[in-house]
Amino acid sequence: MNDEKLQMFRNRLTKMYKHISKLARRQLVTCYRVYDHDLPEFPFCIEIYEDKVYLAEYQRRHGMTEEEHEAWLESCIPAISEVLQIPDERIYFRERRRKAGRLDQYEKLASEKEFFIAKESDLSFKINLTDYLDTGLFLDHRITRGMVRDEAKDKRVLNLFCYTGSFSVYAAAGGASEVDSVDLSKTYLGWAEENMALNATMHPQFRFIHADVKQHLDELPADHYDLVVMDPPTFSNSKRMKDFLDIQRDHADLINKTLRAMRSGGILYFSTNYRKFQLEQEKISAASIKDITGATTPFDFQGKLFRWCYKILK
Repeated sequence: MNDEKLQMFRNRLTKMYKHISKLARRQLVTCYRVYDHDLPEFPFCIEIYEDKVYLAEYQRRHGMTEEEHEAWLESCIPAISEVLQIPDERIYFRERRRKAGRLDQYEKLASEKEFFIAKESDLSFKINLTDYLDTGLFLDHRITRGMVRDEAKDKRVLNLFCYTGSFSVYAAAGGASEVDSVDLSKTYLGWAEENMALNATMHPQFRFIHADVKQHLDELPADHYDLVVMDPPTFSNSKRMKDFLDIQRDHADLINKTLRAMRSGGILYFSTNYRKFQLEQEKISAASIKDITGATTPFDFQGKLFRWCYKILK
């Protein structure tokens, strides 16, 4: 690799780490993102999970053979290790290549089964940096999770597309009277249940429901929930679904069905990572809709977060 380009990468990472790690220490945050495709020739996402590094390559560099790519990567990792002061044996590399068509959100990429526990606020979460497309904790929703915790006291909470249940854990920690977590993946539901067990005394009002959310919404009782979180995938055509999900096409219907299951004055946090998303507000039967994307963007995602977040009141 060109030494000058590698030095540019090292300098950029040093600058970002110095700034972001200072903010993290100030806010007592131990899991955060330090680099996100800042330089086009180094298309990495780099996140710190306490004493470990998650290094994801968004796309293979064009024109490189396997051997050239391996050599290039081997020159980058020592630089990352040196700047972040974390040994290279604690740097976990993931190549996030997509197959032809869309990537199933639940695809398993490996089977190392290497889990560890990381803290966010005073809560504990199981993290896996080797086996899945994502790590088990979406760091960009750190602020949103705190908002749910602050509002959950004595509330009936519904977490749709719950993934590993981090919002459910925060709701339970905030004193929710009931938490229903719904996902199509038994793997992630089991992970969510383990996260809940790490942090709360399990009781019958913390339920983990294996279901296709699109169908499950039709079965929910009316006027039941006080606080709902919905963070769906942009697209899913899992064989386990009766119909495929396209969030741009389906979001108004999903939101309206969710609102019917909520009490008057209830809050729905709706989020999507679809970059071209356009909220069809005129189709949604809500008392108010507020774009809180900016207010829920953490310090380590400023200017680099491609997701939308809305606070919707019934």
